[in-house]
Amino acid sequence: MDTGNLPFFIFNTHVEAHDAILSLSRMGFDVKKLSLVGKGYHSEEHPLGFYTSGDRIKSWGKQGAFWGSIWGLLFAPAVFLVPGLGLMVMAGPIVSILVSALEGALVVGGVSALGAALSQVGLPKNAVIKYETALKADKYLLMVHGSAADADTVRSVLAHANVETLA
Repeated sequence: MDTGNLPFFIFNTHVEAHDAILSLSRMGFDVKKLSLVGKGYHSEEHPLGFYTSGDRIKSWGKQGAFWGSIWGLLFAPAVFLVPGLGLMVMAGPIVSILVSALEGALVVGGVSALGAALSQVGLPKNAVIKYETALKADKYLLMVHGSAADADTVRSVLAHANVETLA
């Protein structure tokens, strides 16, 4: 899959990312075409845990409610411990892309397994490094998978969102 001109958005907070996804959902956009990646926890005094119950993943921790609501909107929730990035929580098509990159032992010099997955969808190495840097800084990466029309719809809906970077 090649991303071509499909947009990637970087949000500073989980609230901004959540609001963007909800805005797209309210406008009728198929949110199953979105992927969200971010850190799942920060060092804290509260317990952190994950378990499955039926088709839903439950989570505790500081951002458990946020990820629980995202997992209710997007498909394929997953948690990975990514060397260099830490515990990463994600949902959407990026999960299967990451698993494919891991199973295929795809390695791209100087980037993490997640970076290899981003390279697999057609991002140049400089963009991969930019997005990994944002994730290391506890930001959230929202990816659009789909057609050019889907990209235009998302850009239009999020034109006034608090988006740090738009590619």
